[in-house]
Amino acid sequence: MYDVLVYVFENCQQVEVAHQADRVAQKLSAAGFEDADISEALHWLAGVFTGPHAALAHMPDAQRSFRAFAAREMAKLDARCRGFLLTLEQSGILTPQTRELVIERSLAASGDTLTLEQLKLIVLMVMWNHHTPTSRLVAEDLFSAPQARLAS
Repeated sequence: MYDVLVYVFENCQQVEVAHQADRVAQKLSAAGFEDADISEALHWLAGVFTGPHAALAHMPDAQRSFRAFAAREMAKLDARCRGFLLTLEQSGILTPQTRELVIERSLAASGDTLTLEQLKLIVLMVMWNHHTPTSRLVAEDLFSAPQARLAS
């Protein structure tokens, strides 16, 4: 699923993904992705576009509250992932609302746990969907694999 998400981010327009899923599926199939992976990724992406946005409108003030993780969230997101989310929120990259969407989409992702790289991709997809302004450096850090940053 994650390879499909990377391809979608690099090669598709947000409007196309939100409103022309059949066309995106054809594009992904032509690119060589398996039908099961395409279906899973498009289903996951549909949740990004139709997620619990209204319920998140009235989040507590982040300056006067803290986010405790439920057992299910802690099982899916290890300490590195939770620390990464906290860092993004404290630096102003994520709002409490976008943080909650990232957590919700993380729980909806396949697998028992997420790697930090998978979480970064989820963050990127949520930010992409919400047109969250980010610096190019932040986007590159979220999108690049750790191996790509190592000197050859």
